[in-house]
Amino acid sequence: SYGSSADPPEKGIPICTLKHFPNKIEHTIQYAREEFEATFKTQPVEVNQYITNPNFISSIAEQRNTRIQSIETVYKSLVAERPSTFDQCIEWARLKFEELFNYSIQQLLHNFPADSTDSHGNLFWSGSKQAPAPIFFSHTNPLHMQYLIASANLRASVYGIEKNTNEAHFVSVISKMIIPDFKPKQGVHIPTTEKEAENSASSAGNGVEHEISFEEYVKTLPQPSSLNGFKLNPVEFEKDNDANFHMQYITAVSNLRATNYSIPVSDFHETKRIAGKIIPAIATTTALVTGLVGIELYKVHQNKKLEDYKNSFVNLALPFFTFSEPLPPPKIASVGRAWTLWDKTIVDRGDVTLKEFLQYFKDTFNLEPNMISCGRSMIYTSFTPKKKLEERYKMKMSDLVVTISKQPLNANSKYITFEVYCSDANGVDVEIPTVRYKYC
Repeated sequence: SYGSSADPPEKGIPICTLKHFPNKIEHTIQYAREEFEATFKTQPVEVNQYITNPNFISSIAEQRNTRIQSIETVYKSLVAERPSTFDQCIEWARLKFEELFNYSIQQLLHNFPADSTDSHGNLFWSGSKQAPAPIFFSHTNPLHMQYLIASANLRASVYGIEKNTNEAHFVSVISKMIIPDFKPKQGVHIPTTEKEAENSASSAGNGVEHEISFEEYVKTLPQPSSLNGFKLNPVEFEKDNDANFHMQYITAVSNLRATNYSIPVSDFHETKRIAGKIIPAIATTTALVTGLVGIELYKVHQNKKLEDYKNSFVNLALPFFTFSEPLPPPKIASVGRAWTLWDKTIVDRGDVTLKEFLQYFKDTFNLEPNMISCGRSMIYTSFTPKKKLEERYKMKMSDLVVTISKQPLNANSKYITFEVYCSDANGVDVEIPTVRYKYC
């Protein structure tokens, strides 16, 4: 299949560049995408897990590095910052503007003033590191208002509040607000190299003093049963709907951050191309490829033999056309049969617990699952601490996936795809086809 080979991985943007020292519009667009995902998708998913999963608190309590951030997200979303009106969404967006484009920049300049030097005596702000400048909000600036309108409406959509785009109403609400002055935080460490950034991310929360402890946060949270079925609506990024405020938000955040760092801004369509990773294609190439695919589709319908199919390699610029016969997929012998990567193991027993899922493989295939993964998330390993395993054994597989991955399940699919790594009765590793688990 096409999945048997892969293009070289894209070169990622270093964390410290993305978070603190951008110098290209691509950096600010990626920053905006990550801000969108964290604010309007990941955090609502985490809150919903608290509401629906009775094991949520115990599961995050064991995550020493991130448990404070996780419980604080739930506390802010359900208690401290939960909006009930659209005006509160506007107020939240206005304060978020200060946090992203004013306070964070002033904190960075507090840590590294414009005339600061590195350990070698060189100016810290030089080369690709350009000293930023904070942005002070003005309702007469169209870019500032674009951020405010997009951000407030996305917030409203997460909480199921009716949207509003009346600019005069926005101005009326924010004119009554008192915006706190910036106060620098002491003891804040800002990583300046990729290694420092990775170490900082892996030890987030370690050794950091918080005003409220994890246990105190838990005590202040409302009981899920008292929320009467209330849930947040995580937002899936969709670049092609210009009425959903997604690209308006990405464009505004990216261009405001670019303004912070004196980077030339990008218009809506160019931002959309970069954020959506759109590869331009000309109509002639698209038409040719569609025709070649159509021919192969006819062969599938006619049940042609493998040697009748063709792989096509085309370059219209040269021009160059060549065709080759596809190779049959390699066969793997296990679980009493030969299978290929096109085969699947179907588990259709409803939404069972992890313990029942493991038992199914023992009873059906006489195999012992050692690891189960779903996408990038490790759902189960045989060497997981016993206490954590005892809790997870009782969880439904669908709940376990959402809890660990912190991503919602696809509402349009009844299946979850697992990779299950097993061993037989003699302890020998056994490969099995990808598992399609029907949970509803």
